[in-house]
Amino acid sequence: MASGAHVRTTATTGDRATLAGLLAHLGGTLLSLAAGVADDRPVEAVVIHDPLDEEIVPPHAVVLAVGVSGSDGIVGLLESLSGLQVSAVVVRAPAEAGPVVQRAVGEAGAVLLELTHGATWTQITSLVRTVIGEGQVSWVGADAGLPDGAPNGDLFAVANAVSALIDAPVTIEDRASRVLAFSGGQDAADASRIETVLGRQVPAAYRDKLERIGVFRRMFREGGPVFVDHRDLGEPSIAKSRTAIAIRAGDEILGSMWAAVDAELTSQRRDAFIDAAHVVALQLLRQRAGADVERRVRSDLVATVLRGGSEAVSAAARLGLGAGATVVLAATPLDEAELGPQADLEVGRQQIADALSLHLSAVHPRSASALIGGIAYGVLPSDSGDRATSTARRIAENFVARTGSRLRVAVGIGRVAHDLRDLERSRADADRALRVLRRPGATISVAGIDEVFAEALLIELSDRAEAEGYRGWGSLAALADYDGNHNAELVPTLWSYLEELGDVTAASERVRVHPNTFRYRLRRIVQIGGLDLADPRVRFAAMLQLRLVGFDGRAPSSAPTLSAGGSAAGRSAAGTSPPIGQPHQVAGVDSAAPTKDRPR
Repeated sequence: MASGAHVRTTATTGDRATLAGLLAHLGGTLLSLAAGVADDRPVEAVVIHDPLDEEIVPPHAVVLAVGVSGSDGIVGLLESLSGLQVSAVVVRAPAEAGPVVQRAVGEAGAVLLELTHGATWTQITSLVRTVIGEGQVSWVGADAGLPDGAPNGDLFAVANAVSALIDAPVTIEDRASRVLAFSGGQDAADASRIETVLGRQVPAAYRDKLERIGVFRRMFREGGPVFVDHRDLGEPSIAKSRTAIAIRAGDEILGSMWAAVDAELTSQRRDAFIDAAHVVALQLLRQRAGADVERRVRSDLVATVLRGGSEAVSAAARLGLGAGATVVLAATPLDEAELGPQADLEVGRQQIADALSLHLSAVHPRSASALIGGIAYGVLPSDSGDRATSTARRIAENFVARTGSRLRVAVGIGRVAHDLRDLERSRADADRALRVLRRPGATISVAGIDEVFAEALLIELSDRAEAEGYRGWGSLAALADYDGNHNAELVPTLWSYLEELGDVTAASERVRVHPNTFRYRLRRIVQIGGLDLADPRVRFAAMLQLRLVGFDGRAPSSAPTLSAGGSAAGRSAAGTSPPIGQPHQVAGVDSAAPTKDRPR
């Protein structure tokens, strides 16, 4: 341990992970203190430093300084993190911790840790997240009302207790052989067990051998422990045998528990191992129930915050949302019809909500998300108010890219809310942007309200017209009736003329008629519809009316009822007009076109 480094013995603050607790779990073997005081400051996130990217460093983060070395490199990084409430910076050992570095550590308010040689950055990332998650699980368990004396969902404490009962190092794994918890004393096992613990996953080669010799089949079929002789595996790295037992809740397999042993368990220890499996099953069920409880509670709190009002302040405090710039994201399937039946739709919505929650928590630990009314909402605090919108957009685009093509997602972004009272408006903006994105023909999947404000207004205007019972063509009714009775295609002609901004040549090509025929139709529009197309206000009103009825460029068979272009399904507002995200391609616009081409 470097000079000037100190550790205080308190390991926890309530049920949250602390720096002292982190060193208590990982110190000595993986991490050591190089400079600063490892006190009870919270540890809430892990961030990998990348000098080539703009980083979001949340408060109380552990920053993994990959590739940073030397006094100048460490000091430069600490200076860049000053004021961000970073809990610790981890560099590869040996760390230069002279007076200059010591002073920089004090000014940054952080602690400098060393990562031992031989340990990978992937391993330390996983293990630090485990320590953080352990504290969060304990908090969930407490909220779920665990009985007094229970270890509040702490599987590590259970693993240590089981290890003491059978005098063997123990791991608790899920059905995919991912390590959920492990006991102390793993260094007394073998190389394969150490690799499993560090990687938090049973190595694939080892798991394949277990499957080939039927260990999983026996374990899941039989009710008691299964002994696996290490000689049957034929792996030099496996020097100890294993005793395994399935963790069951009724007929459901929750996972398994494994002990590294020299020989088969005695009958007394075998019974203790079986009893311990029931305790582990109870803890896993409590964790799952606690997670469900927390999900419902957080959904209610997020909904309260987004509604605004007097209760929003207390709800935001419980979610850990502080004052400052905040942006609301709204995510939903881009096309719900792709997901099939209602049950599959609900599953898809929940998958999006879970993925959004995971994505936001990775970039900002104080974010909050919930599935409300079939839409996944994310509340994203921003430590840089002037860049809040661009940061939210980048995060949303990364989220959509990572969900892939299997589950296509649209994300609407609200305006920046500078206090809790503005969050309700930010949510409304996100909803409005989302409706525009889900229209047929939209080619982008992420948009802020500023980008699609005009389209959103058209949708809402259509909604209002429909709500008020307005179902006509308005000033275009005479043209629609004439087309319905005579198949004259005057409405498509008007629509094409307006779309091409009065360019007769381009407009006639759009409806596939000769320019002279097109000009004749324009004169008929003026005669029958009474429209003065030389008046820009008349042209604007006609274009708006066509969009409100959802005109698709084809001649109406009769005067139709109003089609709300902005219903919840995102109906098209302009037929074959350019989709969202693409500019209008206007061919041959000529402001000095001959007068005969612009009817009077």
